[in-house]
Amino acid sequence: MSFNWRDYLELCKPKVVALLLMTAVIGMFLATPGMVPVDILVFGTLGIGMAAAAAAVVNHVVDRRIDAIMHRTDARPLPQGNVTPRQAIIFAGIMSFTSMAMLYYLVNPLTAWLTLFGLVGYAFVYTMYLKRATPQNIVIGGISGAIPPMLGWTAVTGLNGELPAHALLLVLIIYTWTPPHFWALAIHRRDDYAKAKIPMLPVTHGIDFTKTCILLYTILLVITTVLPWLVGMSGLVYLIGALILGVLFLRMSVKLKFGDEKKYAMKTFGFSITYLMLLFSVMLIDHYLPANPFM
Repeated sequence: MSFNWRDYLELCKPKVVALLLMTAVIGMFLATPGMVPVDILVFGTLGIGMAAAAAAVVNHVVDRRIDAIMHRTDARPLPQGNVTPRQAIIFAGIMSFTSMAMLYYLVNPLTAWLTLFGLVGYAFVYTMYLKRATPQNIVIGGISGAIPPMLGWTAVTGLNGELPAHALLLVLIIYTWTPPHFWALAIHRRDDYAKAKIPMLPVTHGIDFTKTCILLYTILLVITTVLPWLVGMSGLVYLIGALILGVLFLRMSVKLKFGDEKKYAMKTFGFSITYLMLLFSVMLIDHYLPANPFM
């Protein structure tokens, strides 16, 4: 079996990790009024990124049999036999050990332990149990994918061993965003999940019920994104941006609810990614603006 670095890169789910790292890095900058120390920025980003990639590799290993059944995933390296499960586990183990050592000794222990919590939560609790146990899998397990901004925050402030409330607000936003984001994809891939006997919400409760849940969670998300302004964490620029983005997301969810899922499911999924990137970008811009930019 020849070595192909692209196979190992695909195991890391680079697009997913990139989105997680963006929120983590923005969490670092939101934790300080000035510049993030360069060593924290470099080693924190590398450590969090490698842990997320290691969790993704474990996900590939655990799901290799259902990946071979589903059309969306049957070309992945493990189902195709390009990488063996043993090679993938060794790869994940090396990244996990390196990331924990880097975060513990070069960043701070709190960030290392929280990152380990996220890794175990996604790679083992969600992938091995929740994903196959309940249609609320993505809701219960969503906390693992929601913690990167808190990891970035504690990378800067974590030496005091405390969890800042503002960092938890960032976690809450991503936690609320995750169900409408993922369920839109699950609607599009409902038949695949049904064939693989994975109890995703569109499989167990139907597409129309899932559409309703997406709409309700989007409303909850819009409300949640106002909280940083209400507690004084962010200013008016953020509030305006969050409300505009929220209205756009809500509009897309309404189209999905009352329209053809074949047309709008993937559009909603794609927009949800753009939404999160823009929301955190606006929050970062607002963070470095003067207190009263319109005066």
